[in-house]
Amino acid sequence: MSFLNNIKDFFGMGEEEYEVDEQGYTKDAPYAESEEEAKRNKVVNIHATAQLQVILVKPEVFADTKQIADHLNSKKTVVLNLESATPDVTRRIIDFLGGVAYANGGNIKPVANNTFIITPYNVGFVGEDLVGELENNGVFL
Repeated sequence: MSFLNNIKDFFGMGEEEYEVDEQGYTKDAPYAESEEEAKRNKVVNIHATAQLQVILVKPEVFADTKQIADHLNSKKTVVLNLESATPDVTRRIIDFLGGVAYANGGNIKPVANNTFIITPYNVGFVGEDLVGELENNGVFL
């Protein structure tokens, strides 16, 4: 027995051995589905999919970013329209919200001139060709 297994056994995390009957169930163990039953009994958490939201924001001053950061921290997708912000404020907002997205494992991508989408880690982004096209047309992060 290795040192790691000794530590697992000490803390009660070691592997326990159970007898398996002819139907694939374990004896003297908590109920465990057979592999075939597990495939048939897929459970989907409806609340997880119902909670996805997209928030549209159009900040004009840097002070508006706190509320946007709160949306990102609560795993909501944000579409950020910066057309009415000055170039200096735009840069500060992008830098700050890019940091919030990075800290949460998310991404920030340009979708149009002065418009960005910020997604949390659990939302995928399809259309990477569009981002390259925007960069070729003069939209840079």
